[in-house]
Amino acid sequence: MTVLSLAPMAGITDQVFRRLCFEQGCDWATTEMVSAQGFLTAPSDRNAYRFLLARFPEEGRLSVQLFGSEPAYFARAAERLAGLGLFSSIDINMGCPAQKVVGGQSGSALMKDPALACRIVESTVKASSLPVTVKMRLGWDEEHKNAVDFARGLEQAGAAGLTVHGRTRMQQYSGKADWQAIGEVKRAVSIPVIANGDIVDGKTALEALRVTGCDGLAIGRGALGNPWIFAEIRAAIEKKPYTPPPFSQVIDTAMRQAREMAEWKGERSALLEMRKHFAWYTAGRRNSAQVRTKVNLANSFEEVEELLRSLLPE
Repeated sequence: MTVLSLAPMAGITDQVFRRLCFEQGCDWATTEMVSAQGFLTAPSDRNAYRFLLARFPEEGRLSVQLFGSEPAYFARAAERLAGLGLFSSIDINMGCPAQKVVGGQSGSALMKDPALACRIVESTVKASSLPVTVKMRLGWDEEHKNAVDFARGLEQAGAAGLTVHGRTRMQQYSGKADWQAIGEVKRAVSIPVIANGDIVDGKTALEALRVTGCDGLAIGRGALGNPWIFAEIRAAIEKKPYTPPPFSQVIDTAMRQAREMAEWKGERSALLEMRKHFAWYTAGRRNSAQVRTKVNLANSFEEVEELLRSLLPE
């Protein structure tokens, strides 16, 4: 069966949002990025890691994603995280393009140092009782697209699977994802490969699977404000009809996410964190820009809900 996964996104793929995606047919999700060194050295009750590693019991398969550049930190963090009994695998981030990450020689900067990347995987595999996977890109830039050789090295180092974003680090999220290049990676290794990039609906999902020949798809930005994308893609794969939810249901889901976030982090923090989600849930609706401006100034979820429902047709 084609695996549909929720790609890790900083500040987005927390337990509340993941649960919504699992309910719509997501098979596997990954936590937000966790610093291997930070996890080991921070106080055990530090809120950041308590929130990053939190999960609901009813979630499905969940991988914890680590980033960093020191093999020993990965090994120790993986061993400790595996011992928590919360996760089904350890994922290593070798794809994040953010400057604050690559500036520390982490994320996609590791694609410039394949030897170090392989040492990280080897150390993590030796220390972890869980399978170890890697999220990667096509390379650093157009002149250094080394994804095929890089993937082969990771497989030899013990990686159990790969998720490949079809862009280079320098592209960030611009241009189009190169699914053909992801397919080259898939054909070069014998471990499962998940395709990632520009998969936004059932049609693009089917085309990405056709072009790449991959074992599954990782959905990132396509799930923003749209956890139903997993149900849509599964319907497309199974050649079944799909009907998008009415906007009233979209609002209900947005408010459910908000209130569950408030129960977890408190209403003020939830109000701030949900602003971006409200924008995604309402994108493309008539008068949504004006309503979003008011939502960002709202002081309660009651006020937010009234504003959102003002977008419903008369």
